[in-house]
Amino acid sequence: MRIGELAKQAGTSTRTLRYYEARGLLPARRADNGHRTYDEDDLRLLREIRTLRDFGFELEETRPFVECLRAGHPAGDSCPASLAVYRRKLAELDDLIGRLADVRDQVARQLAGAEEAVGEAAAPRCEMTPRPT
Repeated sequence: MRIGELAKQAGTSTRTLRYYEARGLLPARRADNGHRTYDEDDLRLLREIRTLRDFGFELEETRPFVECLRAGHPAGDSCPASLAVYRRKLAELDDLIGRLADVRDQVARQLAGAEEAVGEAAAPRCEMTPRPT
């Protein structure tokens, strides 16, 4: 298939495919007429990249998965290098979740303190009163 058809089937743009090709993630095969040609294996690579990107993986983090598929493995995550990327990403997510939980706790404390302060003070009435003329 040609680049436009691959882009359509993969749900991406031809510009993205050219970028992946330049980064070495997508093979650069050309027909006799100079047009790029792709097959179902290339579509499979793109689907793997897209899934990982949707999970928040950086483009370079997809490389071990792509290489695993290119090596003929049934899944991109069946190679040791792919598993190592999963482990690193999981540790990164755990760290992020921990930091977000800390921030959430701080905001909850600030809210509780603000609500307590409002409850202790005589809350001013926020009514519109006409100005004397």
